[in-house]
Amino acid sequence: MQSRLIPSEKLEDLLHYFTSSQKKYDEEKHTVQINTEQLSFTLRLPWQLDINLLPKNKTYIICLIQTESAVVGLVKNGELTLHKTFSTYAVRKKQGKSQIKYLKTRGKSKAGSRLRLANTINFFEHINERLTSFFNTEEVTNIVFSCSKILIPYLYTSKVPCPFEKKDSRLYKLPKYVPNANFEDLKDTVKFLSRGELSFEDTDLPAMESLLKDLFNN
Repeated sequence: MQSRLIPSEKLEDLLHYFTSSQKKYDEEKHTVQINTEQLSFTLRLPWQLDINLLPKNKTYIICLIQTESAVVGLVKNGELTLHKTFSTYAVRKKQGKSQIKYLKTRGKSKAGSRLRLANTINFFEHINERLTSFFNTEEVTNIVFSCSKILIPYLYTSKVPCPFEKKDSRLYKLPKYVPNANFEDLKDTVKFLSRGELSFEDTDLPAMESLLKDLFNN
């Protein structure tokens, strides 16, 4: 599978190139599926624009979590207005393995292990506190989420309740690798969501490159 990011100002040319019968909008995913005899691909629309590429009032939260770091942000109308970063000590330095993963294979052990586990628990409590503050002050339309499966139970079993459920209809799993879950990753995520993204099969690469060249280089 291939993908290409498209600046929002180029999307009108792209969408107008195809007829209405060739386009199918998915409201839940905010994507347009385009099928022609020569090409088939999906276009993810920028989050700050509606299906007609007009600005829409949208307030969403971004929550990125890694083993020892996390960042949450509040985005209103395409602008990052608030954010908070978190860090903790939760990795066994010699082995390079998180205490959570270690417990899965070896169980609880020494004081250092208990400290790392306690830090992890506090880590998620602080994350949920900040998330709750966002939900208490804003009408959140979506939650952009990136978190390892092994960490998710800690988010939902925290003494400070997570302000959204595991199957909340507003959840959107970020289709993008997050290396560090820091402020730079948060800004990159906002930028990523503010642009359109084409997704297509490897075999359609020549046809897609030809289409983009015709549309954007003339």
